[in-house]
Amino acid sequence: MSLLKYESQIREPLVDGNKDYHQVTEDIIRPIEMKPSRLWYIGFYISVALLLFGVYSVYREVTYGIGQWNLNKTIGWGWDITNFVWWVGIGHAGTLISAILLLFRQGWRTGVNRAAEAMTIFAVMCAGQFPIWHMGRVWMAFFVLPYPNSRGPLWVNFNSPLLWDVFAISTYFTVSLLFWYSGLLPDLATVRDRAKTKLRKLLYGVASFGWTGSTKHWQRHESLSLVLAGLSTPLVLSVHTIVSFDFATSVVPGWHTTIFPPYFVAGAIFSGFAMVQTLMIILRKVFGLQDYITLGHIEAMNKVIVLTGSIVGIAYITELFIAWYGQNPYEWYAFKENRANLFSPYGWSYWLMMFCNVVSPQMFWFKKLRRNIAFTFFMSIIVNIGMWYERFVIIVTSTYRDYLPSSWSTYYSPSIWEIGFYLGTFGLFFTCFFLFSKYFPVIAVAEIKAILKTSGENYKNKMTDIEKADAEKFYIEEVEHAH
Repeated sequence: MSLLKYESQIREPLVDGNKDYHQVTEDIIRPIEMKPSRLWYIGFYISVALLLFGVYSVYREVTYGIGQWNLNKTIGWGWDITNFVWWVGIGHAGTLISAILLLFRQGWRTGVNRAAEAMTIFAVMCAGQFPIWHMGRVWMAFFVLPYPNSRGPLWVNFNSPLLWDVFAISTYFTVSLLFWYSGLLPDLATVRDRAKTKLRKLLYGVASFGWTGSTKHWQRHESLSLVLAGLSTPLVLSVHTIVSFDFATSVVPGWHTTIFPPYFVAGAIFSGFAMVQTLMIILRKVFGLQDYITLGHIEAMNKVIVLTGSIVGIAYITELFIAWYGQNPYEWYAFKENRANLFSPYGWSYWLMMFCNVVSPQMFWFKKLRRNIAFTFFMSIIVNIGMWYERFVIIVTSTYRDYLPSSWSTYYSPSIWEIGFYLGTFGLFFTCFFLFSKYFPVIAVAEIKAILKTSGENYKNKMTDIEKADAEKFYIEEVEHAH
């Protein structure tokens, strides 16, 4: 008689090294208490310089009008709306990691959720500027807000998806900000308690809202986290769905398609996770957080990237098929001649998009590449370049040739001030991120401690040894009993 011995696969630890609670606090809080490195200063000053260039570019546009941008007869939306959709997409991963993975009790989110949530807030701040400055007369921006009627019979157009954007983006920003800040409270209190100067103690004390770590505080913190996660989950799906309605509710060939909402959501998660990878790989190196942002975290995010990249690829193919199958000559022309034709003015951008978003992420099917830091960093950049071109292809290749050949534009290229505005948003994003990494814990200390005894390497090894001993004892008893 033979007995088969089964052994379940043990999940790799989420916290590497021989860590205890005190060591976790030291590793994550210490960078805040130390003077920034020279590398931090270099990055910060470059970001501020880009931000100032962006401010000047916006000043030119407001002072001299929207004509400072290279918009023409057919292309009324150029780089500005491309960048708006791209930045909103970047902001999707943070809320997904925070809310949906929290509700599904995924432990691996703890190493990356704090910085991903901060990234969401900064990305939405960048995105919201593009439609505002595109108005031209920006001092009229309050007209998009449907406050009680003090302007006579003038009301906003509630049928416009651009107005839905105002509601969606503002709600998304508010909930994300609350989620991020409420999660910070226990860690800000830790920084307050370790502060060496009165000023730091005062500032972090005000920021932590008098957190004491009592049972009641933790209970309310847990309840608030779950409520905000519940609110955020439909927002993850709705925000980019509503952004897609900017195009899907129109009658422009290449835009009016029902596949846009799910395809935009998948694309947003795809690009958002790629940006999280870019930032996390830099953070773990600069702050020495390799034990908390492990290869397991990076591999898990790469799995999400290959899944959403495949969904986006299916969406591209579906679009092409429906354009052909629908037998609408204008729709088919938009895809066949304006996009897929390599020799058309923008054919190169379509095929670059296909390579970056569909072909290249398939490399992550190989485990060695999923766990390779340098390759992952390179791929995260490639994915976000591809996702920027996806928005560019949708917007520009659908509008640069309309029904009247006499109004066709030969080629659209951005002006220096459009490029400057885009670079300025990068400056704003990274300036905020550098300040965040200096004055706030980039990893949720309290959440790492919560999983330490179940997923820390030293605790996991102890448990493994005990389980192996128990399994051996059980196996011997079974064999003796069988004989």
